[in-house]
Amino acid sequence: MATPAASPALLPPDRRLTPLAWLRRNLFGSPADAVLTLLILYGLTQALVPLMGWALVNADWTGSRREDCAGGGACWVFINARMGQFLYGFYPEAQRWRVDLAVALVAVGGAPLFFARLAHRGRIATGSLLVSFTAAYVLFVGGFFGLPFVETTKWGGLMLTLVVAITGIAASFPLGILLALGRRSEMPVIRVLCVCFIEFWRGVPLVTVLFMSSVMLPLFLPEGVNFDKLLRALIGIALFAAAYMAEVVRGGLQAIPRGQYEAAAALGLGYWRTMGLVVLPQALRHVIPGIVNSFIALFKDTTLVLIIGLFDFLGVVQAGLTDPEWLGFAVEGYVFAAMVYWVFCFGMSRMSARIERRSDGATGGRAW
Repeated sequence: MATPAASPALLPPDRRLTPLAWLRRNLFGSPADAVLTLLILYGLTQALVPLMGWALVNADWTGSRREDCAGGGACWVFINARMGQFLYGFYPEAQRWRVDLAVALVAVGGAPLFFARLAHRGRIATGSLLVSFTAAYVLFVGGFFGLPFVETTKWGGLMLTLVVAITGIAASFPLGILLALGRRSEMPVIRVLCVCFIEFWRGVPLVTVLFMSSVMLPLFLPEGVNFDKLLRALIGIALFAAAYMAEVVRGGLQAIPRGQYEAAAALGLGYWRTMGLVVLPQALRHVIPGIVNSFIALFKDTTLVLIIGLFDFLGVVQAGLTDPEWLGFAVEGYVFAAMVYWVFCFGMSRMSARIERRSDGATGGRAW
């Protein structure tokens, strides 16, 4: 008896949708969906059309005085006139080139991180960033190589915000990893000390930390001993952020199966090699969203340094709004500040997504 011929393999169904089919499925799938879609479109139209008219169509873009704002829309002339102060704070205008050069050096130092195929990328990036950050500090402060000394009280604007945020991130990340490892340590003394540190700093508001570092700490120091106000704020912010970072990293450590530790022990790896080569790479990959979320929160929390007399980006914008020549343009100032913060935070979130996709591709996983 002859066997029947095998039927040809069927192609998978084409799941691509035309634009009209996509609209019908997602926005107009039922009468209720259609009504809700039309109501939302109506609300967006009523809100966005006047907003675009105020922000773009009727806005004033050029000029340097209040009298140049006569279009009836947003007065972006205010932003243009005070852009230098928004970026550099009270840094001497003749020395602002030092800030620009420092930013360029840091950008060049971090460039190796974006070359995935570069051999020893991590080591090269770490070394170049250390050199560039050291050079940036010399340029910011001065007093070396004939550069005039600039007090930190004159730092401000976006420059100060980036200094506080980058320093807090760079210091809190390794400290948070050590605290997370210490909290899971089998040595009771180390574990108790790390738990006390983490719970103490997580239970104190950042406003209180900044206030104590600026006002109360000098009262406990010996007579004649004083630390720079910005340095005290940086230390307080780094310790505060490290406590939260430790809990994020601890969540990743707890997600690693016990078999990974046993496999490392079977290979003869010690504690630090096990953590550095086996456990931490996997744990940090699991908590990339949490780490970046902490970085974003820290970047926005830099606005609190205003309470101790440091004029960060938002503080300088608020100070500019009190200028009698520019009274009445608070909306433009706060919209501009919101856009700047959004650009930086959105950039960090996109970088996080890129790192997740790259790590998932390297491990054969799927990016969420």
